[in-house]
Amino acid sequence: MAAPAVSKGRSTETFVDNKRKDDIRMANIAAAQSVANAVRTSLGPKGMDKMISTSSGEVIITNDGATILNKMEVLQPAAKFLVELSKSQDVVAGDGTTTVVVIAGSLLKASLGLLTAGIHPTIVSDSLHKTSIKAVEILSAMAVPVELSDRDSLVKSASTSLNSKVVSQYSTLLAPLAVDAVLSVVDPEKPDLVDLKDIKIVKKLGGTVDDTELIKGLVFDKKVSHAAGGPTRVENAKIGKSILRDAVTDLSLHYLAKAKILVIKDVERDEIEFITKTLNCLPISNIEHFRAEKLGYADLVEEVPLGDGGKIVKITGIKNMGRTTSVLVRGSNQLVLDEAERSLHDALCVVRCLVNKKFLIAGGGAPEIELSRQLGAWAKVLQGMEGYCVRAFAEALEVIPYTLAENAGLNPIAIVTELRNRHAQGEINAGINVRKGQITNILEENVVQPLLVSTSAISLATECVRMILKIDDIVTVRDKKSLVKYASGALLNRPASVVFSLSEPIAKQAQVRAICTLPDPIACPIDPGTGPKLSALLSKLRIQEILNKSSEDLHVNMLTLLRPLLDIL
Repeated sequence: MAAPAVSKGRSTETFVDNKRKDDIRMANIAAAQSVANAVRTSLGPKGMDKMISTSSGEVIITNDGATILNKMEVLQPAAKFLVELSKSQDVVAGDGTTTVVVIAGSLLKASLGLLTAGIHPTIVSDSLHKTSIKAVEILSAMAVPVELSDRDSLVKSASTSLNSKVVSQYSTLLAPLAVDAVLSVVDPEKPDLVDLKDIKIVKKLGGTVDDTELIKGLVFDKKVSHAAGGPTRVENAKIGKSILRDAVTDLSLHYLAKAKILVIKDVERDEIEFITKTLNCLPISNIEHFRAEKLGYADLVEEVPLGDGGKIVKITGIKNMGRTTSVLVRGSNQLVLDEAERSLHDALCVVRCLVNKKFLIAGGGAPEIELSRQLGAWAKVLQGMEGYCVRAFAEALEVIPYTLAENAGLNPIAIVTELRNRHAQGEINAGINVRKGQITNILEENVVQPLLVSTSAISLATECVRMILKIDDIVTVRDKKSLVKYASGALLNRPASVVFSLSEPIAKQAQVRAICTLPDPIACPIDPGTGPKLSALLSKLRIQEILNKSSEDLHVNMLTLLRPLLDIL
């Protein structure tokens, strides 16, 4: 005899399709990785340079990560994060702009592998945050303290920054110059704060980078403005700064020359603050305000001819001079001149980092390999998915020594393997010496960098990667102007149309519904009121013949109708 059927309650499961979210996340990671790969070959002393050609015909040759990414036209929203990441590193540390993007790209690659394995993005993101905190602790433990009185250590750090630049052969000149410039503007009352706006870099075409000099005073890259017989050299000068536009004319220059007054005109407005701070004077807006208490004083103001026919104006021996300094940068052509300025800016930023945080750390891939080793050991004591994620991120940090070796033409696998072995034996300062093509003690080779450069690179890169991992959808919002562009074919090369539907005779119901056949159709009800108003509306839209139709659809060309339609809507 058959047993009675027992009814069992069956729970209903709901299927949730996460494929779109996964696809968006994968697309974001792929776009960001492509940006990282674009600058990866420019990492390190043996890295390649990029030639950037702008739409205006300007050509830039550089291997500065921030400059390369800033000039790139990146359209994908997530990829723009890496451009902003490079800018953030430039603001915080001034150096390591390529390093931070390469690290972010490697962490994204590791994250992609974890997501593919089925780990939830939130777990990956939280694990990355813990990895970042632990990494900063490890780097701080590796750091060596430095004093500002130790000028040699500061010069070594600035030289390391310059070694990867186009003008690396001039590092013996530019590195000491950068150190002296920063130390001269340090305020004893605020010893941990340096404002690089107090260092004015003046570019003058001609000569070579060897002619670059630090000037304790003020320099203008223009000639003296004077009529015939006017002075070009004044000793024990009294200096006033007029802020009036077009303050002098040819006639006034004639009388000023007679009075033996030296004039420099066409000074940019954004230089006024620096000039007044340097000369310890006040800006003047009226001729009657040229009083003694508002003037600056200097031992010598003179027009100095340069070897290539150019001229500059130097002001030296300034009384009660503010904490500022000027650097005159020379170069044989505009490309070299611009790159010399960018390189000098990076060197100044490195010295500023050491003023803010007085610790040095080894370069040459040594800190990244040590991070990888210690984080790998830490991952073994973590439980669950966290340990798995941390181990993946630890391996991702090996991208820096791998890329350094690869760009130097060495065998990256052999170099990184040997580097792991040396660090496992306790040589925490062992790094890649790209000039000798082997692994040496990087500290002894004077390849050092500020701790702030490494810690900010790790922190900013992980923050950027976590932000990308948390995105699961991209929502595009368009206003009326973008709709017009869309319809005119600027964004989409396919025909579009507007459909006007009249479901009942006009006399009974005067209402028009406009539907734009764009990717996301938009229904826009219009209630023009009475018949005459409707007639005026349709007349404006150039389709008066629709008044004779009762229940038909009329397709009209979007190019001629969308703009007036949107004006009415």
